Amino acid sequence: MIERIETGQRMSRIVKHNGTIYLCGQVCKDATQGIKEQTASMLEKVDDLLRQAGSDRKHILSATIYIKDMQYFKEMNEVWDNWVPEGFAPARACVEAKMARDVLLVEISVVAVEIQSA
Repeated sequence: MIERIETGQRMSRIVKHNGTIYLCGQVCKDATQGIKEQTASMLEKVDDLLRQAGSDRKHILSATIYIKDMQYFKEMNEVWDNWVPEGFAPARACVEAKMARDVLLVEISVVAVEIQSA
């Protein structure tokens, strides 16, 4: 069974299937800020969606990060490295990409698993 959460015409914010959680791309809350702030805000949104879907950052399988310019790579990684729990780093890709809005510096797409209750 496929469960779609917060579904609109274009996309669902969360899709769940057989214990796997797919999040739509997440960007920051305030695009007027710098890369560190945008990254932190984006990751807060990931935390919120994972919680809503019955998971957390320790259960992320993979993450794809889209960054506007690789000049921001080091600063983005400083925030990412502090956010990922030690020993729980997911498979990850990071690519330079043109953003949907010019002020956006970073976006992330996440796949995770549901936390199984004991």
